[in-house]
Amino acid sequence: MPGQRKLAIVAAYAVLCVVWSSTWLAIKVGLRDLPPISFVAIRFIIAVAVLMAVSIGRVRLLPVRRSDYSLLAFTGLLMFALNYPLLFWGEKYVSSGLAAVLQATIPIFGMLFAHLLLPEEPMRWQRLAGALLALGGVALICGRLLDRSGMLAFWGGLGIVLGAAGAAYSNVLLKRRALELAPAMIAAWQMFFGIIPLIALGFAVDGNPVRFHWGAMAWFCLLYLAVIGSALTFLLLYWLLPRMTVTNLQTISLITPPGAVAFGWFLGGETFSLWSLLGAGFVLAGVWIIFSKIKPPLRAEKLREEPSAALPRA
Repeated sequence: MPGQRKLAIVAAYAVLCVVWSSTWLAIKVGLRDLPPISFVAIRFIIAVAVLMAVSIGRVRLLPVRRSDYSLLAFTGLLMFALNYPLLFWGEKYVSSGLAAVLQATIPIFGMLFAHLLLPEEPMRWQRLAGALLALGGVALICGRLLDRSGMLAFWGGLGIVLGAAGAAYSNVLLKRRALELAPAMIAAWQMFFGIIPLIALGFAVDGNPVRFHWGAMAWFCLLYLAVIGSALTFLLLYWLLPRMTVTNLQTISLITPPGAVAFGWFLGGETFSLWSLLGAGFVLAGVWIIFSKIKPPLRAEKLREEPSAALPRA
């Protein structure tokens, strides 16, 4: 029935907003007991297992072409071996709310990389202005981190932004060559290739995971991030793709950072300076400008949009 279908869509959208807003605080809390590299690796080992379990017998599991493996491996390294370790490491020194805001630069970098790699997505002045405004906000946030929290906080914030650039480049590469593979399996293969170096690096840097402090909260954060924050949200996102417009889906990117700030404030006891909040406002305003509808010029192709490139996830 139409009413039930609409209710299901609204419920799935609301779950994505709440979960992606809460994952940042879950990372922050989990880092009290778990080292960042191994935390990332174990999280996505579990997520891959869950995605495989729900995909067997329903969709194709293996890529069609051999060259697809190379693309999945490279983009997986960018997304899961670069972006997420930098994000988790950065959150050791940056509040969960500001980490969410800095990761919201993914669509900004995605726009710049798309301009260089996708001829059908040229730069527009409106989007360039939005990018400059958002990057100004990032500079303000990182400047305040250096001034108030020290060098490690500054490098932590910068690392999160660098990881966001890697994630954006990964998304654009995937968009440039469409894969004949279910989105959930694209994510699973990317996770698989990305966590291989992290497992080895985790053993070398963090030691044997058996010796970590596996308290109840560490287990809760790990399973919440792996099952709810990764596997479930990927499945919900790709269920919503054919049922919602790209524009409506992209609004999640504007809801998640303020949501993360709220979770960090109410549940995590985090505080934010006025200048940091102002910088966050610049970032979100810039992202909103980039997402705003642009009337295409005459004789120009309608721009394609990639929702996954515009949704920063933790």
